[in-house]
Amino acid sequence: MTLSASASATATRPVITAWSAVSPYGIGKDRFVSGVLAGQDTRTPLDPGKWAAPDDHACLIPAFELREVLGKKGTRSMDRVTGLAVTAVRDLLTDSGDRRTASDEETALVLGTTTGSAQSMMDFTRASLEGDKPFYVDPSLMPNAVMNCAAGQCAIRHSLKGPNTTIAGGRVAGLSALSYATGLLASGRARTVLAGAAEEFSDARAWLEHHRRGEDGAGALLGEGCAMFMLESADTPGARDLALADVLAVQSRVYADDPREALGACVDAVLRRAEVAAGDVWAVSAAGPSGTVGDQEREALTARFGAEVLDRAPVMTSVGDTAAASAAFQIGALLAAAERSAVPDGAVALVSSVDDNGVVACAALRLHAH
Repeated sequence: MTLSASASATATRPVITAWSAVSPYGIGKDRFVSGVLAGQDTRTPLDPGKWAAPDDHACLIPAFELREVLGKKGTRSMDRVTGLAVTAVRDLLTDSGDRRTASDEETALVLGTTTGSAQSMMDFTRASLEGDKPFYVDPSLMPNAVMNCAAGQCAIRHSLKGPNTTIAGGRVAGLSALSYATGLLASGRARTVLAGAAEEFSDARAWLEHHRRGEDGAGALLGEGCAMFMLESADTPGARDLALADVLAVQSRVYADDPREALGACVDAVLRRAEVAAGDVWAVSAAGPSGTVGDQEREALTARFGAEVLDRAPVMTSVGDTAAASAAFQIGALLAAAERSAVPDGAVALVSSVDDNGVVACAALRLHAH
């Protein structure tokens, strides 16, 4: 399996011209930049009156109450992951100076996720089982139980009329969304793409992860958040001057038990497509999931690039396990470093993502200092 776009209608690679983040560091890109570069600890105790998760700590977005952040209109039945995505898209459009094209039908949105909102799905199912009849459920909650609810709400609230896509890919979802976005641009289906990924913290997700991981994931704190990026063709007027990074290549592979061989093949494919030598890679951002898979990822990347190259990328452990949002946060962390002139202009960075569901993905970016 590969996520990379096929031969494109144009040889011009897409560029990231703006981005936003809603993270355990706070709401807004500036808080993410400051927090990630300072290595700020975001863990917080869970209020037992609000949460019924198996752990007593998590990395939550501070003061994220939907009606306070987005207002009362249209948020009564909105779930948490939808609120995260809608907020991140709002901030992205604000940060970009609303660089949408003349027609909103040319602005696409691609959102990566694990499975939408596990909490909404479970709540809706529980209501049908506990009600006097299976159809005695609150119909306003039904949209939340659909995987593409968050992407749809982003389009509705922000008048985005172009292609609207949800990609369920677990930890690699952010890179899957990035690859899909490059395909939309290359094929002419959109002139601007808002791409990223979101993950919520909830009791349902916490318990699912608790039982799925077992002892291999013991001690890992869950996090949440959303990061979104504006992608444009470098040929778009003004895009090259605003470019924060060139998206050189995105690739993925599958594996059965051990990700190391598949990850090596994925790295080779990305470097080949990006026309970059391994020795020219300035930094490598590893996903670093807890447990065996994370150790194997680090081993494979260190053998290829050396520990020094891996250590140049900001470490994302301080926001916890953000699952589907993790790769998007890794990209954001590299952009944060470039923004603060911690990266040489034009440096190539590699983003690695490994999920224990059997998928690995890599992306190569050329970073620009601003």
